[in-house]
Amino acid sequence: MRVVHVATAFPRHRDDPITPWLVELVRRQRQAGIDATVLAPAYRGGPEDEASGVPVHRFRYAPRFMETLTHDQTVPDRIRDRPASAALVPAYLAAGCAAAAALGRGGPDLVHVHWPMPHALFGASMRRASGGRTAMVCSFYSVEVNWVEHRLPWLRPFLGWTIRTADAVTAISSSTASAVQGQADRPVAVIPYAAVIPDVSPALIRPALSNPQDPLRLLFVGRLVERKGVEVLVRALARLRHRRDAELVIVGSGNRVDSVRQTAALEGVTDYVHFRGFVTAERLAREYAESDIFVLPAVVDSRGDTEGLGVVLLEALAYERPVVASRAGGIPDIVIDGVTGWLSDPGDSEVLAQRILDVASDPDEARRVAARGKREAEMRFSWERILEETMGAYASAMEARRERQD
Repeated sequence: MRVVHVATAFPRHRDDPITPWLVELVRRQRQAGIDATVLAPAYRGGPEDEASGVPVHRFRYAPRFMETLTHDQTVPDRIRDRPASAALVPAYLAAGCAAAAALGRGGPDLVHVHWPMPHALFGASMRRASGGRTAMVCSFYSVEVNWVEHRLPWLRPFLGWTIRTADAVTAISSSTASAVQGQADRPVAVIPYAAVIPDVSPALIRPALSNPQDPLRLLFVGRLVERKGVEVLVRALARLRHRRDAELVIVGSGNRVDSVRQTAALEGVTDYVHFRGFVTAERLAREYAESDIFVLPAVVDSRGDTEGLGVVLLEALAYERPVVASRAGGIPDIVIDGVTGWLSDPGDSEVLAQRILDVASDPDEARRVAARGKREAEMRFSWERILEETMGAYASAMEARRERQD
């Protein structure tokens, strides 16, 4: 079986943190005997045509120094921060469609389109070039649907077309599936990320909340962008510190770094907020293992976007960290309130502070819930299960394509 994955970005080098879940999916498909490759845009003229052991077809769409529309940021974020980048979109679409058509003439069995807005155009070009034989699966990850619904409503007809033209449709979470079905009435399979969860040695795991005399150590991991709501967490820390000694470690960077720093200064907690930036896998493992509570304070941003799933929650649960997160987007697919973690109201720092304090006040219960969360994550988000469900979507798409051709 020949499968081509269409993606906005794919790792440029061995240590590139971009889309690790997609790298792992393609690797596992290849290990299972599937001839899986990737179609993705170039970045500054490169890189090589293989990444992390996966064959990659890179298409060029601009002079080398201008090929920065993808990889460093999501395309919507890039255009928002640098509006002139929008001028690259027509060339990007034209070059991507041409590259897809060239691959389509080789007759792949299936094209798996990630972020179908606008990459369904690439999938359609590949299918057309194959004489209509190539089946197409479109996978939605929340941001593209929210972007259209809240910021670009004139693109709704195109969004509906991307859903209807696919032979099978998947979504990363239940909330994203509902949003997709709100645009076009058709079945949507919920297939989440399977996190690249580390095989954590028990020796590395310090019991969370093990010493009530130590400062409460909160951890956030992720890009510092608006929808992550890190400023809300900083304000919650300030309120929490009136009742208990606590500190916050932030791993990651992004365009909200200055805003988060300013919030910490305004709230008087600058000395208790520690910015780590991007770190190595080894350092990240240590940060998880040394934390007491992992917090993902996601909000709905000004574009209407929010957390598609919250894959870092799966990583935190692998270390049996108690997790507190917002009741937003796909997060409730992972965090079941009081069962696998705790949910808080998005954007409410007072409620978030109280939830954190409640968790910290009962360490034994917190550790029991964290252990249960780890077991549930291993069962519901395992690679074996996700690969099986993905192959099921492929089978449905190929059957639908055969029926349309008959």
